[in-house]
Amino acid sequence: MRTALDADPAKLDKHEQNFVAKIREHGWCQTAVFADQEGPGFAYTTGFWLSRNFPEMITFAMKDSLAHDVFWDLFRKLGSGEKLPVREPTGAVFRNLPAILLPVSPRQFKEYLGWSRWFYAGDNFQCLQLVWTDRSGRFPWDVDFSDEFMSLQPDLTDEHWAGLGMH
Repeated sequence: MRTALDADPAKLDKHEQNFVAKIREHGWCQTAVFADQEGPGFAYTTGFWLSRNFPEMITFAMKDSLAHDVFWDLFRKLGSGEKLPVREPTGAVFRNLPAILLPVSPRQFKEYLGWSRWFYAGDNFQCLQLVWTDRSGRFPWDVDFSDEFMSLQPDLTDEHWAGLGMH
């Protein structure tokens, strides 16, 4: 798989060179996007697909430093051979509450995964949305999910979280 790691560094601007250098050094890089009038802030990875043969990840409305720590922890777990479940709640992400990893629709890549698309020269990679619960352990599709958090995690799946209201 050709990536930006194969590019001639002289043809990359300083931001691109820095991005590639982080992936060379650590195996992955995080991009954080601040909240604005259009939606909540989010953070996503680039490098998991190449370095760990595992989909990139995106999560919403989490402090940048917390998202970075969570992604680092998951990157290390994958590196030690741990398997992360997809489409089922897991305690492998947070200590006190479950989370779930759901496939992101490629339709969403252009809007949310700019640096990953640049790095992989297109959409030839996979991504999972890390969805977290409210303080009571309920997911956004569950009855009684906290109204306080309802607008903080857009659904990036193809299924529109269908069939997930099983908790």
